Amino acid sequence: MKTNLLSVYRKYREVAYLHLKAQIAWRADVIFNMLFTISKILFAYLLWGMVFRQKSLVAGFTFHGMLSYYILSSFLSQLEMSNGISGEICARIRNGTFTNYMLLPLSAQGYFIAMEVGVVLFYLSFDFLAAVVWIFLFRIRFVFTSDPLIMACASGMVLLGLLFMVQLNFYLGILTLKYENIDTFLMIKSNLAALVTGTIVPLALFPETVVNLMRLLPFYYVTYLPSMLFTGRCQEEALPGLLVLAGWCLCLQLVIAFTWKSYRKKYDGVGI
Repeated sequence: MKTNLLSVYRKYREVAYLHLKAQIAWRADVIFNMLFTISKILFAYLLWGMVFRQKSLVAGFTFHGMLSYYILSSFLSQLEMSNGISGEICARIRNGTFTNYMLLPLSAQGYFIAMEVGVVLFYLSFDFLAAVVWIFLFRIRFVFTSDPLIMACASGMVLLGLLFMVQLNFYLGILTLKYENIDTFLMIKSNLAALVTGTIVPLALFPETVVNLMRLLPFYYVTYLPSMLFTGRCQEEALPGLLVLAGWCLCLQLVIAFTWKSYRKKYDGVGI
């Protein structure tokens, strides 16, 4: 049993390693990814610099606290690079090449999870470097929690958030086995994620009723809450948030298993 588990681990590790190496061939993507991270932080610096000229506190944030939040949320949002999974699955189902994933000696979903691990590990250092450069360049008094339990919960939430987004994009991709067009599903997902993850505007600026509704959605726990926890805010939500996101991952996995079992029968390997 131990040998089998080790063999499976090595297969997934090899997939992650291959995709990590593959990113080296796309050096321009690395540059654009860093520039995008920098541009979001620069936008926040200019925007909130004007706002904080009139006020010393906005929704409990100081100027440096707000920038710390944006640096963290930008860093975490750039790490989430699973959007292409749904598009790749959709394209391969339509042109009949999705069979390649079904014949691998590992699960199709596991393959894409391992692929995401390799991509994230590659971009991790570059996104971190971009964030650190801004901290020193603008002399930001970076706000970060010193509570080890909060840091552990936030880190766990980040990992679960990355897993959830891979699960979600995989699920939306395999819907192509049944539906002719999944663009509507992708649009709804993208719009919800852009708003509820808090990468555009911190959710703390919204009315409490709206924030309570957003807490019902998993996207709230993917980027926004971990960023708040790392900056020392919303600490009472740390453990409940971790459990809620774990519950979403478990429920979505059950939905994926049911959908995959039902819809894969519709795939004949020659395209749709």
